[in-house]
Amino acid sequence: MVFCPFKIWHANQEQTHHNLICLSLLHEVETQAIAAQQQISLVRTQQASKQREMRMAQLTRTELSSLPPDTNIFEGVGKMFVALPLSDMKGKLDSRIKGTESEVEGLGKRLHYLEVSQKNSKNQIDRMLRGDGASTS
Repeated sequence: MVFCPFKIWHANQEQTHHNLICLSLLHEVETQAIAAQQQISLVRTQQASKQREMRMAQLTRTELSSLPPDTNIFEGVGKMFVALPLSDMKGKLDSRIKGTESEVEGLGKRLHYLEVSQKNSKNQIDRMLRGDGASTS
């Protein structure tokens, strides 16, 4: 058998190239996982804010429902107040509640997507570190 240093060098170069590709993929997946975690925190904050907003509108709507129909209602507009019929104010609150409910639902779907993305990224990182393969799924 003849010793050929070129074959050894070539094999080492291929292994180094493969390692660089794996490191690059690992870095990319880590970046995706970090971005997903940041987005999850943001969406949770937005969702909590919208839920508080919706709860306040629901409580206000409940309070208005207990008032007689001829009660004077005023809505704050900047530094002044504008008189509104009770039915108009109830309608505004109803539409605000419905809009906020749909926003909370949308944020819930986005949160689920981000959590699944983060879980997939973590699983991919674990597989890559264990050496089970560097293929993306």
